[in-house]
Amino acid sequence: MAEPLLSARGLVKRFGGLLATDNVSIDVVPGEIHALIGPNGAGKTTLVGQLTGALAPDSGTIRFAGRDVTRLPVHARVRLGLARSFQITSVLRDFSALDNVALAVQAHRGHSFRFLGDMRRDKGLRDAAQRGLETVGLGARGATLAAALSHGEQRQLEIAMALAGEPRLMLLDEPMAGMGAEESQRMVELLLSLKQDCGMLLIEHDMDAVFALADRLTVLVYGRVLASGTPDEIRRDPEVREAYLGEEIA
Repeated sequence: MAEPLLSARGLVKRFGGLLATDNVSIDVVPGEIHALIGPNGAGKTTLVGQLTGALAPDSGTIRFAGRDVTRLPVHARVRLGLARSFQITSVLRDFSALDNVALAVQAHRGHSFRFLGDMRRDKGLRDAAQRGLETVGLGARGATLAAALSHGEQRQLEIAMALAGEPRLMLLDEPMAGMGAEESQRMVELLLSLKQDCGMLLIEHDMDAVFALADRLTVLVYGRVLASGTPDEIRRDPEVREAYLGEEIA
C-alpha cells in the first residue's frame, strides 16, 4: 500500500463519561476513497472532527501530508490540503451558484474580506469558479440561485466549493443524505471522477453507494474500529454483518 496521506493513531475522545472514539487508528492513501461506516452513535462524526481539527483528541496522533497536525487548527489543515463537507448543506442560498464558488476561491486565496462587488468584477475569480462548476457538472447553472438548485445539485455545489482550495483530501460527511436514487448515482459518478486528483474519507449510510465507491472501508461500532479492509473483506466479515450490515449486503 502507498504511504498514507492521512494517518491517525490511537485517537481517544471523551465527552464526560462517554467514550466517543476509543483508540481509533485509520489511514487514507492518495487517490483512494476510504469509507467510514457504522451505526448512528458509533463516533464517525467525532472522528472526522478530530481529523479536521474541529475537535482536539484527548490522546493519539494525526499526521497529514507527512506532518504531525494533531494540534494544528482547522485553517492550518485546510492550507495543507484537507477539506471537509458537512451532513447539512452549507451553501449561501441567496447567492448564485457561481458566487458561492467564487467566494470559496476568494477565501482560499486569502482575500475573504473583499467586497462582494469586487469579487463579481474579478475575472480570475469568476473563471476559476466557472471551472469548478464545470468539474462537478453544474457548468450551466452558474447564474441560478443556490436556493433554486435541487438538493442533489446543492451537494454538487458544496463539492465545487470544497475543491476551490485544491485539496489533497476531502472528508465527506454523508454526501448522499436526502438524495433520491438518481441523484445518488450522479454523486457516485462525480466522486469516482475526482478520486485520482483528490483522495476521500467518506461517511455514508447508503450502502449501495459505499460499495460502489470505496476502495477500503473502516467499520466503527461504539467508538472502536471493528474491522478495516477491502469491500469484499468487509462484506464477508461475520462480526461486521452481525453488528451493522445484517443481511442487506449479500
